[in-house]
Amino acid sequence: MAGLAGKGRRRHRILGAFAGIFAVAALLGTAARELPADLQELPYVPVVVSATPWFTLLALLALLLAIISRRVVMALIAVIAIGLNVYWQLPFFQPSATLPDEAQQAVASASADTSDAYARVMTLNVYKGQADAQEIVDLVRDQRVEVLALQETTDDFVERLNEAGIEYYLPYANVSSSDGVYGNGIWSAAPQSDPADDDVNSSASFMPGGTVDFAGTEVRFVSVHTTAPVPGYWAQWKRSLDELALMRADTDTRYIFMGDFNATYDHTPFRNFLGDRFTDAARQSGHGFTFTWPMDRTYLPAFAGIDHVVLDQGMTAGQCRTVKVTGSDHAALLATIAV
Repeated sequence: MAGLAGKGRRRHRILGAFAGIFAVAALLGTAARELPADLQELPYVPVVVSATPWFTLLALLALLLAIISRRVVMALIAVIAIGLNVYWQLPFFQPSATLPDEAQQAVASASADTSDAYARVMTLNVYKGQADAQEIVDLVRDQRVEVLALQETTDDFVERLNEAGIEYYLPYANVSSSDGVYGNGIWSAAPQSDPADDDVNSSASFMPGGTVDFAGTEVRFVSVHTTAPVPGYWAQWKRSLDELALMRADTDTRYIFMGDFNATYDHTPFRNFLGDRFTDAARQSGHGFTFTWPMDRTYLPAFAGIDHVVLDQGMTAGQCRTVKVTGSDHAALLATIAV
């Protein structure tokens, strides 16, 4: 009997130790979301923050082990981590605005139509031109996409996109490249006025812009691709998001930014970009998480929502969804917007 009791105590100590490790890791990982922007540019911190919602699972495991091993303090730490994450992530599942019924009818028409006040939009990083161009065109057709933003295009990819028939659905295009190899672009069903190679003056890449008229409402679309947070580029990652944040000062233009921001809503520099003017479409619509990366690794599920549709004040989003596209490491993100 004494031997069994000893084994039980050892098991509880081991489980308690794991509960402590997991609980502390979950709390620290969750709390990293609130670090100031300058600290989030430290090496690997952006990677940790991108996994913020997933620390809930680690905290739940810690809580279970703490209950089994009767570690009250560890259970409390786990509960705090869970509570913080629920508080921060719950808005993704509670719509703060709702599209009118007219929006549903508008995007259900036989073809894209920019003569109303509703825009069906889509963004996708095409992974250095490796995405399946025909799948993209089919998606544009089936979803009645009116404005398309693509990142990491190449000349060959654009040619394949044209061969697949993109011009039949979105005949107006503005594609630019800062290095002559990889570019970003905007395709639209209606003409783009005042097209520009780079609306942002970004150090990351050219982010082209074009203005599309929706029933008398002019909206400036920008295809976004910021610097990725990888070794050697941590500071550049934050800098490219800070450059986007300067766009809040241009109050004479109504914007929709679409693209690969290389940041989730949990990253402080991304929230600083939004400020009190811009809104993340997926979060506003209550769609839930839009994990778009990585999509090309069978051993790892998509865990980070780094692709966004960002709206200006007074706009409402709904019908957000992600779609896997062959050849890309990102999922396409679609949304319907009342402009």
